[in-house]
Amino acid sequence: PAPGTPPAPADEQKLPLSEQIKQEKMRRQSSDQMIQILAMQLQASQCGQEDVLAGNDDPNLPLITCSQDGTQVYLLDKSIIAGEEIANATSGLNQQAGEWVVDLEFKSQGAKTWADFTAANVGVQTAFVLDSKVVSAPVINEPIPGGKTQITGRFTQDSARELANVLKYGSLPLSFESSEAETVSATLGLSSLRAGLIAGAVGLAAVLLYALLYYRALGVLVALSLVASGAMVFAILVLLGRWINYTLDLAGIAGLIIGIGMTADSFVVFFERIKDEIREGRSFRSAVPRGWARARKTILSGNGVTFLAAAVLYFLAVGQVKGFAFTLGLTTILDVVVVFLVTWPLVFMASKSSLWAKPSLNGLGAVQQIARERRAAANAAGRG
Repeated sequence: PAPGTPPAPADEQKLPLSEQIKQEKMRRQSSDQMIQILAMQLQASQCGQEDVLAGNDDPNLPLITCSQDGTQVYLLDKSIIAGEEIANATSGLNQQAGEWVVDLEFKSQGAKTWADFTAANVGVQTAFVLDSKVVSAPVINEPIPGGKTQITGRFTQDSARELANVLKYGSLPLSFESSEAETVSATLGLSSLRAGLIAGAVGLAAVLLYALLYYRALGVLVALSLVASGAMVFAILVLLGRWINYTLDLAGIAGLIIGIGMTADSFVVFFERIKDEIREGRSFRSAVPRGWARARKTILSGNGVTFLAAAVLYFLAVGQVKGFAFTLGLTTILDVVVVFLVTWPLVFMASKSSLWAKPSLNGLGAVQQIARERRAAANAAGRG
């Protein structure tokens, strides 16, 4: 080749990418007419190949490129309007002509440029370019002031919508950088999900065992409340799966497990308030409603703080954190429902039973003994 002539495409493939882009610009963005003619002939045979100049062309220079479908070659003048000047693009059916069209709207500066350009170039073909490819090349039929224009052609509904999306979203000056990506096999994912469910079951069993050992028969009421809560959670997740295709993931299971802990906290607060009332000398029957009056404020406050945290996480976080926040918020709401509509009524009914009032059954014998000792000490002090 003569000095200064760009190398042939076959030779370019051996060059670094930056050098390939430089050579493509020299050939396809030249202002020399002879080079343009040769470059158009060469480009016609390369329309179906990967374009190293895609997105790397200089908008202030001419450009030789292909249509997006690779069927035509264009020699384009320099760009007159940047993609950022496109305000909106929509597709629709022109009822009068009975054809699909694309409506395009420019921002203020783009509208002025487009009005001047169309007024001076009626009958001239223009082109909309994305990543160095011509996505549409309509002919200007008349001057178009006002910033709104309509592209017509042999569009189908799908092709019109696709072009509108390209013009609207392809004009956004955005870049995306992959931060982290991880792929696991279906077997590993299923194993992890199964491990999470097993961990949740173990945690639930531990809570029930603790309740039965520490609160005895009252622990049975805890079990009934947790069963009711679990049934409601399961039913809601099933309905969400059918309505919005919700899928429970590992983060969601973590939220459910923490929700079990929040529910257990509510039981502990309630039962410890009952113990406080018994220590002050009240019977189990009278201690339950008084303890509930003191406990419900604490339960509502604690669950309110947790739900607020879950809501903030859900609306501000992304990815799996949203799944964690969703199930945590769901179990927090259900905790309040269960404690108010299940646990409190069950304990209140138990307080009316002489069987449940037995210290050997309800596990409150030690607390009642402390109350008796306090009364005895107070009586002795009064006599002295």
